[in-house]
Amino acid sequence: MKFDGRKDSRVKMDHRQPVNLMGSDGTWRRSCVLLDVSNTGAKIEVEGTLDVLQAKEFFLVLSSTGLAYRRCELVWIDGTMAGVHFITADGKRKSANAKPAAAETK
Repeated sequence: MKFDGRKDSRVKMDHRQPVNLMGSDGTWRRSCVLLDVSNTGAKIEVEGTLDVLQAKEFFLVLSSTGLAYRRCELVWIDGTMAGVHFITADGKRKSANAKPAAAETK
């Protein structure tokens, strides 16, 4: 589903999906709610202060065990809402036109 004029399809959450933000060095953590997500980024609602989002990079932790996460960077902040862009393992922004890894090996 595409909305908000975005290039990549985003999935809007029907109910509150709790996730966490965590500093790359592990020194801070913030609870938040995942509002929508795509292959390249996400929109979140942050609980508590947003001062920690001044960090260049951080992790969006998607599971309670910490095993599912995405490395990301802040794109925008509006009140308690924030937009993040996912970063690939090589340090580059993930492209909306990137092919899944399985497709690249064929």
